Amino acid sequence: MIGVLHPGTSLVHRTPALVKLALLAVVVTATAFIGSLAWLAATSALVVLLFAAARVPVRVALRQVVPILWVLAFAVPLQVLFGGWEAAAVMAVRLLIAVALAALYTLTTPVSATLDAMQVLLRPFRRWIDADRVGLALALTIRCVPLLADLVREVMEARKARGAEGSLLALAVPVIVRALRTAEHLGEALTARGFDD
Repeated sequence: MIGVLHPGTSLVHRTPALVKLALLAVVVTATAFIGSLAWLAATSALVVLLFAAARVPVRVALRQVVPILWVLAFAVPLQVLFGGWEAAAVMAVRLLIAVALAALYTLTTPVSATLDAMQVLLRPFRRWIDADRVGLALALTIRCVPLLADLVREVMEARKARGAEGSLLALAVPVIVRALRTAEHLGEALTARGFDD
């Protein structure tokens, strides 16, 4: 999977998972309401600084973002067609920021820390909610965002290699089938580790 832990001792690595999750939620939510390209550019610069502060190598950082470019290569022209170039640019930058921040979280936070953070956060609700399952679901969701983008990239590369062109449906069907197969394998792995009860 993309976004596997990149060990380090930076301030970003040492920040508690709960704080990082809160900041991730706040920044991504705020970004969703920002319509100004100037503010989004400033937020993007902040994300780049965070990657630098975490001492994540440029190659590793780019590997997190490049797969989403395949999605944007398809989505941006549609957005330009229906909403104009500025709306397309805003959408693209928002998505890049969200994926980059999610990747930074997974690169600097062990899954065990995410599970612990969920236990702390959901402790008042433990009577109704299984904090371990919620933490695992959150960790898998964050890690699977770049994975899904990678699936889209692989399907598009395969179609390009075959010289195939087609509709949105011709792209969506293989992506959905591969995503379902990946989910099935993931489910089998979780079952093998005792998460089926």
